[in-house]
Amino acid sequence: MSTPVHDDPLSRERAHLAASRSALRAMREDVETLDISDVTANWVNAAVLERQIEDRIKALADLSETPLFFGRLDYLHAPGAERAEGAEGERFYVGRRHVHDADGDPMVIDWRAPVSQPFYRASKNDPLDVSLRRRFGYTGGDLTAYEDEHLSDPAEAATTSKLLQQEIERPRVGPMRDIVATIQPEQDEIVRAGLSGSVCVQGGPGTGKTAVGLHRVAYLLYAHRERLARTGTLVIGPNRSFLHYIEQVLPALGELTVRQATVEDLVGHVEVRGTDEAATAVVKGDARMAEVLRRALYAHVSPPAEGIVVVRGSRRWRVAAYELEEIVRELLARDIRYGAAREALPQRIAHLVLVQMERAGEAPDDRVQNAVARNTAVKAAVKEIWPPVDPAKLVLRLLSDADFLAEHAAGVLSADEQKAVLWVKPARSVKSAKWSPADAVLIDEATDLVERTHSLGHVVLDEAQDLSPMQYRAVGRRCTTGSATVLGDLAQGTTPWATRSWAEALGHLGKGEAVVEELTAGFRVPTDVIAYASRLLPHIAPGLTPVASIRENPGFFDVRTTPAGTAGVLAACDELLSREGSVGLIAADARVPELAAALDAAGVGYVGPGEETTHATRLTLVPASLAKGLEYDYVVLDEPRAVVDGEPDERTGLRRLYVALTRAVSGLIVTHATELPPQLG
Repeated sequence: MSTPVHDDPLSRERAHLAASRSALRAMREDVETLDISDVTANWVNAAVLERQIEDRIKALADLSETPLFFGRLDYLHAPGAERAEGAEGERFYVGRRHVHDADGDPMVIDWRAPVSQPFYRASKNDPLDVSLRRRFGYTGGDLTAYEDEHLSDPAEAATTSKLLQQEIERPRVGPMRDIVATIQPEQDEIVRAGLSGSVCVQGGPGTGKTAVGLHRVAYLLYAHRERLARTGTLVIGPNRSFLHYIEQVLPALGELTVRQATVEDLVGHVEVRGTDEAATAVVKGDARMAEVLRRALYAHVSPPAEGIVVVRGSRRWRVAAYELEEIVRELLARDIRYGAAREALPQRIAHLVLVQMERAGEAPDDRVQNAVARNTAVKAAVKEIWPPVDPAKLVLRLLSDADFLAEHAAGVLSADEQKAVLWVKPARSVKSAKWSPADAVLIDEATDLVERTHSLGHVVLDEAQDLSPMQYRAVGRRCTTGSATVLGDLAQGTTPWATRSWAEALGHLGKGEAVVEELTAGFRVPTDVIAYASRLLPHIAPGLTPVASIRENPGFFDVRTTPAGTAGVLAACDELLSREGSVGLIAADARVPELAAALDAAGVGYVGPGEETTHATRLTLVPASLAKGLEYDYVVLDEPRAVVDGEPDERTGLRRLYVALTRAVSGLIVTHATELPPQLG
């Protein structure tokens, strides 16, 4: 005899899912049918409103493969107990966005709402007035299972959620998924931290730091939407491949307005066509370069040689040289930009003239002051005393003119350091110069010295350990009046200028007061894999806490000696492609062309990092230099020794190897024909 639907919990939950999807569809249709013809005063207002409506329609999209809700909270208040967010007996379904029925009653509560917080924080020790927490399991978009925790029942022992474990380990193909259904209490604390304070998250591989940072943006946009709509938000990643990998997380949470960029995008004042040797890039990226630039810029300010005479009608008004000197000294003493001070100088001179006019019995107004400020004599004096400076031309001269550099780097850079940054062959112009990435950052610094950079409300900086001090300053300029979420792992620093400590990095960023949180629980990387990779930690980041995997499934792990060539690597790829999920083949950059040719010859389809995998093409060929931040269900790591040798020094090479070893979610095969690095034991 079949169980009636009303007695079958799974059927009831499926019915609620169907009803919620129908309600979401109705919400979307309501927006689509809005008539704005009578509510807009002009075409500008109409265009703005139409854009807002389009964004709202996109945010209300029902993604068929994405669960609309993933949990349920049943609140129960004991007699006499302090009342919590939920009213007694209320039930809430927790999902990615808010959904309400035709009467406005909630059917799904946004995971960011205060009433949803106990879904992530409640425990047997502190149930937070929750009697039952239910998790749902999905296959595709279909609800197929549920799991209950009776948090207020002392007789029921605490257990590990099987559905939670399955969701963490679920194979994935394509871009990064959100972790909204699996956020842990320590992650939730970071996600919901206030907007006013900056946070730095040190997290080893698989601890979810990137996902935590993205969910923090989504939470802040929910909690402070109006403020951040005015001031803006920005996510900064290390490269385009990484940004493509993460770009679907925020839209899946209903957030469509967050800009994503690399540091290179931010400082794109000139076309970058050149490169620097490591030693040169280290000096150019040193924070001391900011002082060199400041000296070089303000060296253009010169004391007035003589006074000026302003002619108005039949009257002549004289401003003495000592008065001009006093104005210049006062402007130099103020903490304002070079350009702002230059704009203030003619107004200050005009003010002195107006004082003389008033003493002579005239009654000048603001129009007269502005006219005096535009006077030919005043403009000529300003150009002589405080000339305009083009930031790119300033940097061009510093890197081309040894005497100019020596004058302004004296006591700041050594002679060898000055020699390192000087171009061997000076460029003739800004356009013809082969600017390097580090040069572009210097130009951005100089640009900010001339004119203040616009500040955003919140910036997320991922893979932050790889930035130079000058790059930190460039990012910090984008959030001087806002806050930042800094994400990284000191053990994964793979640039010659990688930061040595978060305190140092945060100081350069201008966020020295930021709270540093450490995530050490590994949710993504299997136990055996992270244990093997952690053998490198004493050599690359002494004192850093190793990641402790909380995965019950130890994962698949094998180290294989293979014959020289590519046959062993291809066999490992073929073996892993027989399993469900994505596969990454990671190799030293120099080995990638040979492996690509071998895959082509064998008829094995693959894509490059940043390209979308599909169920038909699940293999990604990844140069080790681009592996950071990416994850695959299974990984084949080719020739660890070659990965280490591909870097300019051993420590950087071992850090690159650490990154490559920790990209697997379910399994790793290491293949090698040459001897393994001794640090792996």
